[in-house]
Amino acid sequence: MSAWIEMISDEDADEPLARALDFARTPHGTVDNVMRVHSLRPSTMTGHVVLYRACLHDEGNTVPTWFQEVIASYVSTLNDCAYSYANHWANARHLIGNDARADTVEAALRARQPERAFDGRELSALRYAEKLTLDPGTMAQADVAGLRDAGWRDGEILEINQITGYFNYANRLLNGLGVTTDGDIVGYYAGD
Repeated sequence: MSAWIEMISDEDADEPLARALDFARTPHGTVDNVMRVHSLRPSTMTGHVVLYRACLHDEGNTVPTWFQEVIASYVSTLNDCAYSYANHWANARHLIGNDARADTVEAALRARQPERAFDGRELSALRYAEKLTLDPGTMAQADVAGLRDAGWRDGEILEINQITGYFNYANRLLNGLGVTTDGDIVGYYAGD
């Protein structure tokens, strides 16, 4: 079982669902369970695909892609979301391109101690993502000012915020519906 609710197969899809599934297809031609779990409501699948692509795969993003995937992995670690962590850590590891460095980063993320692998700009972004994930009601203007002081531009701050917000949404979707990676191609990276 790939989820705790029904997921409709391509063969059983009506026309609206077939359109949504085609829109959600990966370059491999598959539909990952994170999207297929919406099959009972194709409009939320379409909305999810648009949001995901805008947050993580938009050509206008300037936060380095490897670090976008690190943020995604850290938020997923904080939320104990094995599905998102499996996919996005595989992407981050691939993009980091150095096994020793990736091992150090992964150990720091899993220990919830990003300071063991990052400082400066990157650490400020991960601390912001951590606070927004675990204690969103205490966010203050000073949190954004701290990112700016660390060297992030406002557009990049928005990207960091949106990636964090998106993964909090996706992690809750996945954990709340028991979605697994069974049948998925794990660790797809759009640049491959």
